[in-house]
Amino acid sequence: MTIRKLGDEVLHQKCEKITVFDKELKTLEEEMYKAMRKADGVGLAGPQVGVTKRIFVIEIPAEDVMQTFVNPEIVETSVETGVYSEGCLSLPGLEHEIERPLKVTVCAQDTDGKPFTVSAEGLYARAIQHENDHLNGILYIDHLDNAEKTRMEHLFVKKQEALKKAKRRH
Repeated sequence: MTIRKLGDEVLHQKCEKITVFDKELKTLEEEMYKAMRKADGVGLAGPQVGVTKRIFVIEIPAEDVMQTFVNPEIVETSVETGVYSEGCLSLPGLEHEIERPLKVTVCAQDTDGKPFTVSAEGLYARAIQHENDHLNGILYIDHLDNAEKTRMEHLFVKKQEALKKAKRRH
């Protein structure tokens, strides 16, 4: 399972609701956790692995969180916001400060189709919002003004070119 990077069209597509809860969905979930752990991330959404379905996984061991969200819907956000540095597995090596609500409540389903509701704060709330954005074709840099977004895109391209050069030398 390959994590798609900035520039891949799939990252800007709005995802479809999941209607079939089967073994294939559970396999997708398992593979997403594996890919996320291998890349040392805390969250991973369907489009990041080329799947335009409304699913994301989050794992934050320090907060004892491991949760799969199918067809998530953020139903409430706090008025209070906070600015924190965010990164993304689709833009490896880059981070930027992003302002988001500090708390969220989300309704979703698990891979069996069973509904649940989660109220989260801190990193968990931020990860939910970040991954949910992916399902709507939004990357965290899309929250920046145009000049800063363009700067980040150029930085990403330079980092990718440097990685390719380094690989060719070895």
